[in-house]
Amino acid sequence: MQIDFEKSADGLVPAIIQDAATGKVLMLGYMNREALDKTLADNKVTFYSRSKKRLWTKGEESGNFLLLQDLKVDCDSDTILIKANPVGPVCHTGADTCWNEVNTSNDFLARLESIITDRKNNPSDKSYTSQLFTRGINKVAQKVGEEAVEVVIEAKDDNDELFLNESADLLFHYLVLLQAKGFTLADVIKVLKERHK
Repeated sequence: MQIDFEKSADGLVPAIIQDAATGKVLMLGYMNREALDKTLADNKVTFYSRSKKRLWTKGEESGNFLLLQDLKVDCDSDTILIKANPVGPVCHTGADTCWNEVNTSNDFLARLESIITDRKNNPSDKSYTSQLFTRGINKVAQKVGEEAVEVVIEAKDDNDELFLNESADLLFHYLVLLQAKGFTLADVIKVLKERHK
């Protein structure tokens, strides 16, 4: 990876930070060679702060680190794209991004998985999903089986609305089962991609 730090008189290049999971642009910072080296060594995004005149690891005071996932250099070798997993809000104002956007995926299934994960990690008596997790893996697996049978039954009939509703129920309960087993839909997609290279 060749980055041309000499293009700018101050030896800094812009570093665009993108959420590795949601794809949202989180912030823009600047890096010199030392900041890049520290980022690669620690797997935590470090910038050169133009106001502090020193290296600054994002989250060093707040704990809201940016955990490095991937790093790319643009076609002119003078801008870095960093994909990271944020540990908390990215902006100093407390917002998810420096553009005051909510950091959620435009992918509905990813959002739904996030909600399911939250129900698993923060159970509530009022949540159907939390109750499923509480009842254990056997109950979750049983629900997937029941919904699969209902999809098959509705597939043989001519009521598209019922078929789609049962399909939605099956998909939802399957996502819950994946979470109960410690997986996500991305893990299944990875297997499918491997099969279809």
